[in-house]
Formats: sequence, structure tokens, C-alpha cells
Amino acid sequence: MSSVPHFPPPPPLPASSVKAIFSGDRGEFRGLVERGTGLELVTFGFYRFWLATDIRRHLWSHTSLDGDAPEYTGRGRELLIGFLFALAILVPIYLAYFLIGIEAERAKAFGSFPLFLFFYLFGQFAIYRARRYRLTRTVWRGVRFWMDGSGWVYAMRAAGWALLTGLTLGAVLPWREAALERYKMRHCHYGDLQGGFDGRGSELFQHGWKLWLIALSPVIVGLALFVMNAGHRLPAAQSRVFGLVILIWMVALPFVYGAFKATEWRWWISGIRFGEVSFESDLSSGALYGLYWKVIGWFVLVLLLFAGIIVACSFWIFGFGDLSHLGDRLRASTAMTVVFGIGYLGFILAVNIVLRVYLLRDVWARAAASATAFRLEAAANVAAKGELADALGEGFANGLDVVGF
Repeated sequence: MSSVPHFPPPPPLPASSVKAIFSGDRGEFRGLVERGTGLELVTFGFYRFWLATDIRRHLWSHTSLDGDAPEYTGRGRELLIGFLFALAILVPIYLAYFLIGIEAERAKAFGSFPLFLFFYLFGQFAIYRARRYRLTRTVWRGVRFWMDGSGWVYAMRAAGWALLTGLTLGAVLPWREAALERYKMRHCHYGDLQGGFDGRGSELFQHGWKLWLIALSPVIVGLALFVMNAGHRLPAAQSRVFGLVILIWMVALPFVYGAFKATEWRWWISGIRFGEVSFESDLSSGALYGLYWKVIGWFVLVLLLFAGIIVACSFWIFGFGDLSHLGDRLRASTAMTVVFGIGYLGFILAVNIVLRVYLLRDVWARAAASATAFRLEAAANVAAKGELADALGEGFANGLDVVGF
């Protein structure tokens, strides 16, 4: 009897890959932010909800995979309503704490920790619910993303990890990020495709432990000098050494933080999956250095301009007038207060424009362009599923000043 020939199994087909493309125009985004920031000033900050919506629509619509860009369907009015609902909850809490402080300083001090813990948990709840809102307002190829799970469960997990992170001086931060991201992603869905996160804390720690040591270098050197001198005052030579360490640390900090954020982005993108669809990022560790230094440069320039205007106006108002009469002094002080207020608003608005252009748009553009999707065809026949989430979580995030895309 002739034997049946045995052939080795064919090698697996290589996973198809699609590179993400970001096509947004920087000048168009800057104009959008400048107009929106001006309207924020006119509307006493309430235009921020519509500006956030416009920013997301710009970023979403110019980030494409396989020729298709997601659509952001959120509305500024939804964010405003969510914010007002959040204020209805937060304001009584602030007021109660204020009244307790009036009644008894000791009770106020005792209530500080529970209040801090409450707002921390509330902030983490807001982060989770805000992400849920943004997902349900994101549509790609006619199918909506959505999210389930409990915001309070996430908040409790975040609080436990925050305690461990503080006790270990940040050493367990990579494992915290991995654990919280796994919880969020396994509750994320694209239609009937369930999300997941494959990134591990050990991977992030492996790439970031040197940055962690550099960030803690002043603490390490300070503790070493303290132990060497048995808790006594440092000699002049050692004080100069410690001062030099602080100076070098301050110069290195933008590089350290930029490298950490680039590493974190690359790790996060490479860990995301929806069903069989996975992602990888080739963002280099130095990809964000220039952005953080530009922000620092603009901040210093705007600060110097603000200081120059204040000094010039002070010299003009107080240096060229007869201030011997009380009325003249009051008018000069009032004029100086107006100048300072206008200058301060201008400073804040200018800084906000710089932050939104460099640390929002430019970081998004570089991170998005670094991503590659694999087996995208697995998302071709996805069935629509999930329900819209309300904007209450986004309102909490705004009420607690929690920043997010």
C-alpha cells in the first residue's frame, strides 16, 4: 500500500497592515483655536465646550485608516448641559465644606482628607465617563464605538493604584497604567468587536526605568547627603553640589518628560486591539522633545512680554502724574488694576493657544501618524451595537478641570 505523502503545513499569511495618515493643516487648526479662544474670552469661558467639539472634529476627521476617517458627532450643547448638571452636584459639596470651615477650623481640617479623597474618586469617575461619551460620539465606516463598565469600579481601582504609586515613589506607575488601561479597553467596543489591551507594565517599566531614576535624582541625592551628614545642616560644598544637581535636573526635565510621553504613546498604541485588529507604533523616544521646548520658549516669551507691559504701564501711570491727592492715587491704582487684569487675561489666552497647538494638535499628529493597523479587514463586517452615553461624565471632567481629548 502506497503511503500518503506528508506535506508541511503552509506558512501563515502575513498580517495585512495599513498605515494611519494625519492630513490636518496646522494653520487651519491654529486659526480655529485662535478664534475659539477669543470667543472664550467674550463668553466668559462658556465657548470652551464648542471649541472642544471643533477641536475633536478636526483631529478625528483628518486621521484616516485605509482611506476612511472617523466622524465625531458630539455637540457643544451636550457638553454644556453635562457641565451644568455636574455643577449642580459639585457646588453644594463645595458650599458644605466652606460652611464647615466657618463653623470650626478643626472640623475643616479633619474634613480635608475625606474631601480630597472624594474629589479624587470623582475625578477618576469623570475620566472614565468622559471617555465613554467620546467613544459613543465616534463613528467609523458607519459603525459607532461604545463603552460599558462601571465608572465607580474604575475609580476605586485607580485609588488603590494611586496609593501604591505614592508609596513606591512612582515605581509601580507602569503596572498602574497597564491595569487601568486593560479595564477601560475590555469595556470598549467597536460595534460587536470587543476591545482589549495587550500592553504590560513590565514593558513600559523596561523602557522607562532610566527616566524614572533621572526624575527622582534630586530626591536620591538629597537623601544621600542627609544620611551622610546624620540629619545636620549640609556643608557649603555639598549645598553647591545639590544646587548643581537641581539645575541639571531642571534642564533635563523637558527631555525626560518628552521621552516618557513618547514612550507611553508608543506603548499604549501598540497594546490596543479590537477583536483581531491590532496596532503598532513606531514613535521614537525623541519625537516630542522639540514640542515641549517650544512650549517652554513661548511661555517664557509671553511671560516676559506680560511683565514688560506691566512695568511700562506702571512707570507711565505712577511716574508721570501728581499723586499727592487721594483721588489721583485711587485713579492710578484703578488704572493699574485694569491694566493688570487685561494683561493677565491676554497671558492666559496666549498660553492656552500655545498648549492647544503644540501639546494637543502636534502631539496627536505625530502619535497618529506613527500608528499601523494590522488585520483591518476583520472590522469589515462589524454589526452595529451599543447605546449613546450622556455628557454628564464630560461635564464632571470640565467641572473638576480634568483634561482629555
